[in-house]
Amino acid sequence: MKLNLNRTARAVLGAGLLASAALLTACGGSGEQEQIFYASRVIAFGDEFSVINANGTKYGVNGFATGTTTLDCQVNPIWIQSLAASYGLAFPECPGTSTVPPVSRIYAANQATVADLSTQIDAYVAAGGFVKGDMATVLVGANDVVAQFQQYPTVGEDALKANLASAGEALAAQVNRLAGYGVKVLIVTIPDMGLTPFAGDRSAGSSNVNPGVLTRLTLAFNDALLANILNDGHKIGLVQLDEYMKAVDTATINNYSGRSYSNSTRAACAVALPNCTTSTLTPDAVGAAWLWADDRHIGPIAQSALGSLAVTRAQNNPF
Repeated sequence: MKLNLNRTARAVLGAGLLASAALLTACGGSGEQEQIFYASRVIAFGDEFSVINANGTKYGVNGFATGTTTLDCQVNPIWIQSLAASYGLAFPECPGTSTVPPVSRIYAANQATVADLSTQIDAYVAAGGFVKGDMATVLVGANDVVAQFQQYPTVGEDALKANLASAGEALAAQVNRLAGYGVKVLIVTIPDMGLTPFAGDRSAGSSNVNPGVLTRLTLAFNDALLANILNDGHKIGLVQLDEYMKAVDTATINNYSGRSYSNSTRAACAVALPNCTTSTLTPDAVGAAWLWADDRHIGPIAQSALGSLAVTRAQNNPF
């Protein structure tokens, strides 16, 4: 059985910052969890949202060791680091102080698209494959949306949405493939690209059509993904990053009480990723809580929030 979560079922649940439990929709499954799953390895697939480079840099705002100018990959961790740490795990690209060689692995790659995911999985299978206790994470698709959007308006919106629906279905097939190996899977929906700085002006009265087009393209992708994931919470857990991002954007723009971010429309970094650090931010972003690192990648507070959502889903899914 597959999920069939339409747009109405996935609507934002209120104007606040959304309780985590409301956002963490389980992929099916019923009854009480008999035994909590405890991952012995985390294997990350997807794009640069889940990448730590060999030199420890990440596609966000990199930080320094306290009181130094030395980059520290443990500062401003990305979401897969938070998830792995919840199991006492780390990745070779950022092992921390552990004296034991990390067993978790990153197969995600910068600028990867859905078409690259099968190759990433094939590479891991060829390297030894999955074993009991493995958890796979998957976050990919934002680059697919951007690539399709860059053909607009030469290619019409309906054709672009159809292409992205096919990509979302293809992603679901790879997620289901992972589940078929017996690995526990966390799949994350992509953020609404119409809410990114990449989309441009979203102010009231703006004639900019790009945010609306990008939002509809994102929906076509995420809806197709959700409609085709196997509905088995013992195998697959779902984290709806898109709904979280919509909620915090609404709260920030409308200055709601208790909001976590001070800006959700501009990019904090003054240099290209992955070279952005806390010392290369735009002047008004220094020390501020901005949602976006650059025009399409989330900053450290959002990465931390995504990590918390992933940890909560992993701990509460009936794996």
